[in-house]
Amino acid sequence: MSARAFDLLGGDVQLHGFASMALVNTSDNNFFGRSDDQISNDFSEVGVNASWRLTPIVQLSAELLSRRAGNTDDGGVRLDYGLLDWTALSSEEGRGGLRVGRIKTAYGLYNTTRDVPFTRPSIILPQSIYFERTRNLTVSADGAELYIERYGEAGTLSASFAYGQPQTDTDAAKIALVGLHRPGSLDSKMAPDFQVIYEGSGGRYRLGFTALRLDLKYQPGYGDILQAGRFKLTPLIFSAQYHAENWSLTSEYARRRTSVEDFGPYFYNGTFNGQSYYVQGTYRLAPQWEALLRYDAYYADQNDRDGKKFAAATHLPGFTRFAKDWTVGLRFDVTPQFMLRVETHRVDGTGFLATQDNPRTQDLRRYWDNFMLQASFRF
Repeated sequence: MSARAFDLLGGDVQLHGFASMALVNTSDNNFFGRSDDQISNDFSEVGVNASWRLTPIVQLSAELLSRRAGNTDDGGVRLDYGLLDWTALSSEEGRGGLRVGRIKTAYGLYNTTRDVPFTRPSIILPQSIYFERTRNLTVSADGAELYIERYGEAGTLSASFAYGQPQTDTDAAKIALVGLHRPGSLDSKMAPDFQVIYEGSGGRYRLGFTALRLDLKYQPGYGDILQAGRFKLTPLIFSAQYHAENWSLTSEYARRRTSVEDFGPYFYNGTFNGQSYYVQGTYRLAPQWEALLRYDAYYADQNDRDGKKFAAATHLPGFTRFAKDWTVGLRFDVTPQFMLRVETHRVDGTGFLATQDNPRTQDLRRYWDNFMLQASFRF
């Protein structure tokens, strides 16, 4: 990515930005707005980020982001991240330091850069790992992060441990967990996040592991049918990626232990292990063209993969508890700053759909298609 760099009070400042807009149409159900009965243009991203190196070991970084995503994000400008980075140790063998502020959550291979279209392998990331409907809970947190990187002939080993407050003060975060029209509020304890990544053969392959723990409390509001309940979510993610000259292969597997308790008789309480994974291949057809093929699978409960137990207990469709998605995509870099993308999805299940875009469960359809076009610009 190109940058504008200049001196400010003796420091080195860099400024970047990006903007994207997408068109979405689905055969059934809604994704990013009313995409079933019309073409939705309710998915757009605009961001500006800057970094200011105050000294050789201290840097300030921040990004302002405006994002529209159907009825889950209204396009308001917010601070995506804003932090002070102190590199306490630095040598030819490695470096280590501390970040303080609003920090991007290390979560799989793509989460820290997921808002920049040029860094994603597709218009939307694999929903089995990187949910759009719950992104606010995992995109960033207010706290601190310790990090270390070690360089050697065998490769690069990097590790980070963060401890911060997730963003639970949005309707999107609450609705994703307890549904529409709930008058209560959602709060979270401080959340630990650990990640380790190994890169070998000059970055030809990467192996990673991420562990995150969320402990969320729901406080009922006036007239609420729900009681003071609690969510405990512990995702463990295993990541692997291999790069050849013209193609790349990426796969991630997640196991999520979820505990839902004390919400009362009008909610689905219980403890279960979720399972999700994807396998993705990209191939560079020409210097400016890249094709993508991906299979993506999500199961809310690995012991109830078809959702039949859930349906018997709640009288809701079992297919809301899983999603299996075949994706085919094509990327065209018109210039280094301007990119066009097209992709189509064939989906079985509705496990990753947002309730805000699909408020009537009875209108959901198990099998559906999703077609997307996107144009992106950066500077």
